[in-house]
Amino acid sequence: MSQQDTTFNADNAPKPVGLYPHARQVGNLLFLSGVGPRKAGTKKIPGVELDEDGKIISYDIEAQCHSVFQNVRAILEASNASWMDLIDVTVFLTNMDDDFATYNRVYAEYFADNQPCRTTVEINKLPTPIAIELKCIAALSSNS
Repeated sequence: MSQQDTTFNADNAPKPVGLYPHARQVGNLLFLSGVGPRKAGTKKIPGVELDEDGKIISYDIEAQCHSVFQNVRAILEASNASWMDLIDVTVFLTNMDDDFATYNRVYAEYFADNQPCRTTVEINKLPTPIAIELKCIAALSSNS
């Protein structure tokens, strides 16, 4: 029995930084590649100030949280899915001590109606100068 296997890319989400799609559907599961807060069509990262060498001088985790959640929503919609289809979210933060409380508050605003499983981990670094990245899985209904 073969399963549906389709890839998706969203025009209104930032382009992947490597050779991978924004999302891949296998059967009724939709797997999103890591999603960061970069704005679509630019290299701009909301709330981030960089020096001339591209190193982070300062950043606003709240602005990055709002942006990454909006990017996830854009990818879901381009993949014929919705926010309510999310069942699992893995969150990578680069500074748990300083950023967790703000991230957790903003997360609660976006996930008040849908409460997927969640794992939050601190990592040393992400591939671009961002402080948060999400890895998500959605379960699609036959109506999606």
